[in-house]
Amino acid sequence: MFVKSMMKPAHKTLVTNGDATLGEVLDRLNEKDFQGMPVIEDGKFLGLISRQMIYQAFFKSDLDRDTFLKEKKVQEFYGQSDLYITEDDVFEHTLTAFKGFPIIAVIDKDKKFLGIVSRYDVIEQFESAFGMKRAGVRIAFTSEESEGRILRLSEIVKQYHENIISLATFDETDKLARRIVLKIEKKNNIDRFVNRLEKAGFRILDVKEG
Repeated sequence: MFVKSMMKPAHKTLVTNGDATLGEVLDRLNEKDFQGMPVIEDGKFLGLISRQMIYQAFFKSDLDRDTFLKEKKVQEFYGQSDLYITEDDVFEHTLTAFKGFPIIAVIDKDKKFLGIVSRYDVIEQFESAFGMKRAGVRIAFTSEESEGRILRLSEIVKQYHENIISLATFDETDKLARRIVLKIEKKNNIDRFVNRLEKAGFRILDVKEG
């Protein structure tokens, strides 16, 4: 999956510019209950500003709250100019890009601002990838690292007419085995299906409904 398929586009994104006051930004963030927003000039991404950055700047200043929020502008305090990803990056790249910030900007090769990806978006994609929003039976098992293991699994799934909700694989620490998590629709043949997996050489770790 590519970032462009999950990002919120620019025209639906809350943004600001360098000339906006911190008070204006904070009001908009509070109104929408957002933690941060991109700073954009002439359609180009400059960086990010957040509630936390505004609060930290205020505590370091010697101004009263009202004066600080009215007089200080975004251009003095925004940061995270390197916190972006491109629309053609794969979804997995978002995992290492956040760096503790609640959103990531999405840009093109010329730094034109295209939209954002939020932590919430990433969590939703993981929920979808693991089939968390659909009821079923989750079967965790291991398989030796050998050619054709997924083909062997698919043949058993086809034989038992199982409907796959999700399928994920993980490397085991010794690199000789791979952990597989399969979620299928609940049917009355689960026990027979699990037994068939065991006979085919898959070591069952856990079977759980949910």
